[in-house]
Amino acid sequence: MRKLFATGALILPLLTASAAPAMAEGGHGPALLPATFSFEGPFGTYDRGAAQRGFQIYKEVCSACHSLSLVSYRNLMDLGLSEAAVKGIAADVQVNDVNDKGETIERPGKPSDRFKKPFPNEAAAAAANGGAAPPDLSLIIKARPNGARYVFSLLQGYVEDVDKLPAPEKAALGLAKDYKLEDGKSFNKYFHPGEQGYKIGMAKPLNDGQITYVDGAKNDLASMSRDVVTFLAWAAEPKMEERKRTGVRVILFLLIFAGMMYAVKRKVWANAH
Repeated sequence: MRKLFATGALILPLLTASAAPAMAEGGHGPALLPATFSFEGPFGTYDRGAAQRGFQIYKEVCSACHSLSLVSYRNLMDLGLSEAAVKGIAADVQVNDVNDKGETIERPGKPSDRFKKPFPNEAAAAAANGGAAPPDLSLIIKARPNGARYVFSLLQGYVEDVDKLPAPEKAALGLAKDYKLEDGKSFNKYFHPGEQGYKIGMAKPLNDGQITYVDGAKNDLASMSRDVVTFLAWAAEPKMEERKRTGVRVILFLLIFAGMMYAVKRKVWANAH
């Protein structure tokens, strides 16, 4: 009975922690939007259709400012794209290389190339974006707790006119009376909460119906946000499914092994008393 209570004492905090609403940042601000994703949990897998649509969003919208430097074009075949399609995607990009004479040249991309960066260096990226270089998105989902829900919420958290927010919502957000939004900044309910916070340098990147999907899927803001989060989760951890399958095999082996050892123990000690 003591062991039972001890086990319950260990599990209860985990359950209550998972049930608590995830906050925007640092435990402050509004709770993140509720969302579940196919890749969550011990048996979760990537929704290939959603990830492909998320790649389309990255290619058409995000890649103008954000790099994806840890991913190669050939990795897209893991999402179900054909080799010919991946070669075509890579060939549409001009990448820098060195020829036989040691001269810098540009050539069509190959599947083995990493995703091309939108700017030649960080200084150029910062200069083109108000002094702050846009972050690389390769590991953005892993960069913070509840990363998938954070990005999902952030993409839907823009407010066009802060002055038109109802007074109760302003109070809930903790906005100062003298709150001002500088030129070049946008208001986002999930970005750096605080009296003078919520200011993000990235303009609202997605709107309802902005992307026309090849497969004709829903393209409202929530659906597009889910799709791009799925793609970025895959980019951050492309071997997740393999790791989970390995974990399941290991657990099954350990359960069978434990059962065998218990049977052996009973056999060996059967006549000991």
